Amino acid sequence: MFIGILTHPKIPVSETLGGEILEWLQAQGVETWIGSSWSAEENDAPLSKLDVLIALGGDGTLLRTARLAAPYALPILGVNLGRLGFLAEINPDQWRWALKRILDGDYWVEKRLMLRVEVRRDGEQVHGDLDALNEVVVSRGGVARVVRVTTEVNGIYLTTYVADGVIVSTPTGSTAYALAAGGPILSPQLDNLTIVPIAPHLSLARPLILDADAVISMRVRTDHKAILTTDGQSYVDLQDGDRVIVASCPYQAHFIRFGSREYFHQSLMERLQWTI
Repeated sequence: MFIGILTHPKIPVSETLGGEILEWLQAQGVETWIGSSWSAEENDAPLSKLDVLIALGGDGTLLRTARLAAPYALPILGVNLGRLGFLAEINPDQWRWALKRILDGDYWVEKRLMLRVEVRRDGEQVHGDLDALNEVVVSRGGVARVVRVTTEVNGIYLTTYVADGVIVSTPTGSTAYALAAGGPILSPQLDNLTIVPIAPHLSLARPLILDADAVISMRVRTDHKAILTTDGQSYVDLQDGDRVIVASCPYQAHFIRFGSREYFHQSLMERLQWTI
């Protein structure tokens, strides 16, 4: 087995823990590789050769790792060093137990829908193959003024949102920005996309749930700065008339799980502290 480890360069305990895991795995005779989640792609990480990828950090680290690993269908073990840890499977003190189970093949893999987005300007693609696990957001920039987003689904006009922005979310992202904007919580087993407007003004205010085969086109109308954001981690400046096209990604994120396949709802209540 060949196991990789991704650490977070700005979380000191992540690099310390990564070193401990590396030594333990090598003592078990496991081939290993270690790198930074912020620079793995640039440093020619051997992702296509790995059997498992361990990510040490918070949800941001897991989002970044998922985008790296998805083209290789590479299973990820998330070790939570952040706050909520929606995507992580274990806490730092559980890593030996978890790795023993992985080496024994005693786990299952959960697959999660991802998004792919492109930006077209004057009919030409200016940005393409931007992937996201949580969400794609078209929104205003620094000025507190609405943008108008003319939205089509499968080539058919839906509505023109007049709002701070529009979120297109996966089920994974339904507990992130989309939840804060009033969207529904979807089980990660579902294959659905959700459109959620952000602070809509005199326009459609309800979230809309679509099937995973839907293609969503959003044309931006604005006389000030607008931006496209993917997973809250990268952005593209948009111009008036730009068209943002969102569809399901051909890849899926793969996460290692140990417990029940019905874990999600209980985990949700515990993390959001909605239990009595």
